[in-house]
Amino acid sequence: MNKKLSKRVNEMTTSATLAMAAKARELKEAGKDIISLSLGEPDFAIPDFIKESAIQAINDNYHAYPPVDGYTELKQAIIKKFKRDNNLDYTPAQIVVSTGAKQSLANIAMVLLNEGDEVILPGPYWVSYSDITRLSGGIPVVIPSNIETDFKISPQQLESAITPKTKMILFSSPCNPSGSVYSKEELRALADVLSKYPDIIVVSDEIYEHINFIGEHASMAQFEDMYDRTVVVNGVSKAFSMTGWRIGYIGAPEWIARACNKIQGQITSGANCIAQRATITALENPPSKIQYMIDAFKERRTLILNLLNDIPGFSCNQPQGAFYVFPDISSYFGKELKGTKINNASDLSLYLLEHANVATVTGEAFGDPNCIRLSYAASTEEITEAIRRIKEAVI
Repeated sequence: MNKKLSKRVNEMTTSATLAMAAKARELKEAGKDIISLSLGEPDFAIPDFIKESAIQAINDNYHAYPPVDGYTELKQAIIKKFKRDNNLDYTPAQIVVSTGAKQSLANIAMVLLNEGDEVILPGPYWVSYSDITRLSGGIPVVIPSNIETDFKISPQQLESAITPKTKMILFSSPCNPSGSVYSKEELRALADVLSKYPDIIVVSDEIYEHINFIGEHASMAQFEDMYDRTVVVNGVSKAFSMTGWRIGYIGAPEWIARACNKIQGQITSGANCIAQRATITALENPPSKIQYMIDAFKERRTLILNLLNDIPGFSCNQPQGAFYVFPDISSYFGKELKGTKINNASDLSLYLLEHANVATVTGEAFGDPNCIRLSYAASTEEITEAIRRIKEAVI
């Protein structure tokens, strides 16, 4: 700990996914043949129709500061997308465009949380949820789940976790890291619990909405009694392979959207103007334009599950969305592999990096110490070789 730094940054953890990706890059630069299954980054090129619109925006001289909460035309495209894909109705005042969905989440936490407010995180959860909560003064309250429950929480668990200090519940569906997808019926059951606590805000991270293998996406905001207290977070990084373009957005109650606009105006102002123009084109086109990516992810899911299920000690559920598998590897705890004692998921993740040259992410970062996360947003050749190496390293 550096005493000259603030307490908030000294207490903050480093993103485990970014840390592992950085370590993998260092090893690659040192000449090691590393296969990285750590980052959630699609390996597809951005569709040409989106690239062409970005080029057109440059040629049209879009270069000035955009509105803090996003171009009017982009907000209208987001409104139409919400209606077309989710049957949700929003006004421009309810939409805020940010520099990635991560900033959207940070904005929400900063405008809603006071010191000591509790935020329920159904586990496993995305790595940044807990630190964004703490950075904003909140206290993460993790509800555990496991492979037997398909990494979903029950209404009874939710009820038990709620206290007078509960301010928010934050979750993703499809879920990063487990790939689990809450059905409309499952969300309704959770909403029935929340309906008894009208002051709790729901933050629904739907960034993987289109990478869904069950054919339909459900949102907590679709329920009439939850709409006015739900913030939907989305973006173009995952479904459109636009990770580096950094565009996220929210559909929210107007009072929350206005607050997010206010705080963003003091921190980053508006998101990149060229990326915003390209996002208009991305969202105006139907999801069928990116179906080829979804089909490929589904094939890769089948491939990686078949390969992992052939490794003793790796226990997998069948994820219904996103592009991750989250195997339970706790059977290795307490064992030695090639002279290395495996005490926890972090040990196994580091062991696989050293002995298999494969980068994964420990489940401890996602609130589940029994698992590791592997991304199958990679080529079939990389997936096949990576799992072959893992199998060889642990047997």
